Amino acid sequence: MAEITVRPPEDRDFEAWSGLFRGYMAFYQVPENATTVATVWSWIHDPQHLMQALVAVDSEDRPVGLAHFHAMPRSLGGNTVCYLSDLFTDPERRGQGIGRRLIDTVIERCRAEGWANLRWLTQEFNYDGRRLYDSYARRSDFILYAVPVVPAGG
Repeated sequence: MAEITVRPPEDRDFEAWSGLFRGYMAFYQVPENATTVATVWSWIHDPQHLMQALVAVDSEDRPVGLAHFHAMPRSLGGNTVCYLSDLFTDPERRGQGIGRRLIDTVIERCRAEGWANLRWLTQEFNYDGRRLYDSYARRSDFILYAVPVVPAGG
């Protein structure tokens, strides 16, 4: 496995992080949007915002992967779980254990925070990702519904 360290993103990481995040957007065929990139970057640097982030960096301290996650209340358990919103590895660095290292670090954070579990969604066609995810848990039988909501007056 390549020498990989996982840490929170720093201001100097913006260019590399943004390249990874734009790659993530492209993977899911979400149109690139500078406003979205700037918004997410501001969230992960705002200690008052729920969104947290980690970057996996190589031996030269260059980001090669990212994870965005946040606490989420779960009414049926009366507890807090962690939702992994985004996980992405530089396509040229895949197969080096970077995604696993990021997930393992988020799991460590869950333990430290007392969050009951880690959960995430992926699309059916994400076969490479699913091979990794299947090594952690069986996929659930839940089906996602997403209703677009236009803000009042919008």
